[in-house]
Amino acid sequence: MEVILEDIGRRFNRDWVFQHLNYRFTTGARYAVLGPNGSGKSTLLQVVSSALMPSAGRIEYRDQGQIIAPDDIYQYLSIAAPYLELIEEFTLSEQIRFHFAHKRFLGGFDEKLLIERLGLTHAQDKQIRYFSSGMKQRVKLGLACYADVPIVLLDEPTSNLDEEGVDWYLQLVAGTSANRLFLVCSNQAREYGFCEHTIKITDYKL
Repeated sequence: MEVILEDIGRRFNRDWVFQHLNYRFTTGARYAVLGPNGSGKSTLLQVVSSALMPSAGRIEYRDQGQIIAPDDIYQYLSIAAPYLELIEEFTLSEQIRFHFAHKRFLGGFDEKLLIERLGLTHAQDKQIRYFSSGMKQRVKLGLACYADVPIVLLDEPTSNLDEEGVDWYLQLVAGTSANRLFLVCSNQAREYGFCEHTIKITDYKL
C-alpha cells in the first residue's frame, strides 16, 4: 500500500496550515509527524485519511499498483484520535461489535481476546460513558490497531494514559505494526520512538 502526496497544501480561509509537501508513505514502515501543538499535524493526518481534501496538490492511494479512490480509502485504514468519540451509550462489547461490523479483526483476534488485551474484561458490560479517560483511550487504540487494515493512523496516542498505559501502548504497537503503514502524529518522543521516519510539519510552513 502506498499513499503519495504531491505538492500537498491545506489552508483554512486565507491561512495556510502547510504547503508544498511531497512525500510517499509505504506499507511496512512507521512514520511520525512532528510539531508543536496547533502546527497542523492533525490536519495532515486528516488529509491523509481523506477526511479533509487538500487545498492544493494531489493525493494518490495505491494498493499493489491499483489506484484506490479517495472515497474508498476508509476501507483500508483505521484511526485513533482525541477528536474521534466512542459511542457513550454502548457497552464495551457493543462498541467492539459495532466497530467490527465494518472492519475485520486482525488475524487470530476476536472480541474476547481483544477485551483481554485491553485489560478491560471487568468492564465489558459497562457503558462507555462510565469509563475513565484512560480506559476510553485504550479502547480507541485497540479498535484501531486490532483492525485488519494496511494503514493505521494515530493522533496523540498516549493522551490520558498513565505510565502503565504508555507501556501498554508501546507493546500494542510492537505487536500490531508489522507489515503495515503506521503514521503517528505527536510532539512527545515516547509516542513515536519506534518510528523509522519523521516529518516536521513546520518545514512546510511559509
